[in-house]
Amino acid sequence: MRNDKPILIIDDDLVDAMTIKRAFKDIDVTNRIDLVGNGEEALEFLRNEENERPALIFLDLNMPKMNGIEFLRILRQDDQLNMIPVIILTTSKDEHDKVDSFKLGIAGYIVKPVDYMQFVEVIKTIKDYWTFSELPK
Repeated sequence: MRNDKPILIIDDDLVDAMTIKRAFKDIDVTNRIDLVGNGEEALEFLRNEENERPALIFLDLNMPKMNGIEFLRILRQDDQLNMIPVIILTTSKDEHDKVDSFKLGIAGYIVKPVDYMQFVEVIKTIKDYWTFSELPK
């Protein structure tokens, strides 16, 4: 990415999270990657003032304790956190999930490709699209 702010991955599937991290490495993204396993952990992480605010959040929808939609509802009501861009990266092709996510102001909705090289291309497109020089404080 174009700055050194961290990227937050919210995903309970460790294999998927490691795939995202590997794809970042393969396209030379050097930002620190923070990983949490569900929405509750993500809110705790984001509200902890010792943690640097991420430039971007990659969010899975299907997680235990607090799923992605529940997390987004809370995030968007928090004046300190609601401007962080969120990209849904999920296996869900459900139209309701897409609609609900976009109503909650996501920056993108991507169904996780099964093929790794396609996945890398998706991550590369995200990298090329986002510039983070003017993030909200």
